[in-house]
Amino acid sequence: MLRKVLAGSGDTLRYLAHRSGLELGRLLSLNPHISLPDTDIAGRIVTLPSEGRPEPAYRDIAPFCPPLSEPEYLPSWIPLTPVERMAAEEYDVLIIGSGAGGGAALWRLCEQWGDNGRKIGLIERGPLFLPTHVANIPTFDFETFRAYRPPEATYMVGDALPQFPGLKLIYALGGRMLLWGMVSPRMPASEFAEWPVTAAEMDFYYKIAEKVMHVTTAYTQDSTITQMLLRKLWENGFPSAIDLPLAANLEPTRLGRVRSNVFFSTIEFLAKALSLRPFDLAVNTTAVQVLTENGRTAGVRAMTPDGRSHFIRAKTVVVAASATQTARLLLNSGIPGEAIGRYLTNHSYIVANPLMNTEGFPDELGALGILIPQAAGQPYQLQFQGPERYFHYHELRKPRKNNWELTCFVSGKVQPRRENQVYIDPGRRDPLGVPDIGIRFSYSARDEEIILRMDAAMRQTAAVLGMSFPPRSICMMPPGTDNHESGTCRMGTDPYTSATDRYGQIHGVPGLYCADASVMPSIGAVNPTLTIVALAIRTADHIARQPQPL
Repeated sequence: MLRKVLAGSGDTLRYLAHRSGLELGRLLSLNPHISLPDTDIAGRIVTLPSEGRPEPAYRDIAPFCPPLSEPEYLPSWIPLTPVERMAAEEYDVLIIGSGAGGGAALWRLCEQWGDNGRKIGLIERGPLFLPTHVANIPTFDFETFRAYRPPEATYMVGDALPQFPGLKLIYALGGRMLLWGMVSPRMPASEFAEWPVTAAEMDFYYKIAEKVMHVTTAYTQDSTITQMLLRKLWENGFPSAIDLPLAANLEPTRLGRVRSNVFFSTIEFLAKALSLRPFDLAVNTTAVQVLTENGRTAGVRAMTPDGRSHFIRAKTVVVAASATQTARLLLNSGIPGEAIGRYLTNHSYIVANPLMNTEGFPDELGALGILIPQAAGQPYQLQFQGPERYFHYHELRKPRKNNWELTCFVSGKVQPRRENQVYIDPGRRDPLGVPDIGIRFSYSARDEEIILRMDAAMRQTAAVLGMSFPPRSICMMPPGTDNHESGTCRMGTDPYTSATDRYGQIHGVPGLYCADASVMPSIGAVNPTLTIVALAIRTADHIARQPQPL
């Protein structure tokens, strides 16, 4: 026997089946006019069999909750925009590159503008790779951290550039910030004497950069090996030695706010930007030409791996593709500028692996992280890290022993010289057919004198700390190995000796900016990432203050 009933508020076939003790499939077959079991059928006639269990007593207490609607499926961990759709828009600002400078400029523009209707876009040559710094992954140890360079995310120049053979370019969302060493010192104030930016202004932007990147010297403040060696240095003529400043968020998770990314990467800039306003992001999209109209920036021609070309219109373009690739893009675009590609700078770089006996030290050594900064009369800096592969690690068991291998990095100031340059090599083209770069680079007599001083300072410092050097444990790294190349679109007032003005805008081309290490007139002996971020934030502030062109 069958019966007809009027469905009540909140009723669904699934609920009626449960309430009446019936099979859901049978109810669906008896009611072909109702296609889904979780559809709200209030006010509709439903056919039910006469048999079944009596309605439960709690029916009048609380009905079943209505079914939850499922959100739209997200195909990636960050919203992406097809480049075809970006080509149908016009952007107020289009950023090229998602490394330190591009990420910082994006975040700061989003913060300064809020959701004011202006359109911001970002394009990245590489694919999605990791949504965090590699060192944050629990399954990674020191070896895998160094080795994790999938072919689609890494481009090694190597033997193609005999005068700069150490150059490495990471093509992936986040760029080299996914794999950087997190060391974040400021440049000394004396370095800004030849800059078009004052030390006081840099201090303001350093504070912003340090806060957003969580720069701290607390990473090793409880490590006995660091604190004991620091005391030795202070007592023996090295009063400037400090705990290594790192971009590491050491605040614990509390009050329900997750702290899952200890080590900073550009992905955090993207996350902070998304929390403020929407922006468009396309990956696997290579900028191959900056276009101008009537002397002003008009947009970018970009290509995808299938060889298709797309014109993305933009009133302002911020190029942050690295010192070599930013110069390459501008040179291939025919952007005028006597200094574009010139003044290529990096650090001279000595790496050593001294041995140290820690007998008498507490069992729990902790991590070693010491910086002896660049100073007046000392155009180099020294870093000590270790012990061995235990500077940062997750699940490794750290052995108890007395003899440890440490790592010492000594970076030296390199003189910015016009003849050191990135240029276009028509004989070398990438898979998209775009001319690649050549590099002319050498160390000056002054650079070589500094290298000798670096070696002497390293040996003197190691002796103070009781370290010894096994045979062949000291080496000079090839140019480019430090990943600190800079200066190819340097800031200044003279268009012959500089490519941009003091805010990173290309001389004579309104709306075209650079926001990476290429704008730095010099880098001293200091890791440049913190300064790149500070300058990119400053450039974004300048852009945000400008009246938008029609």
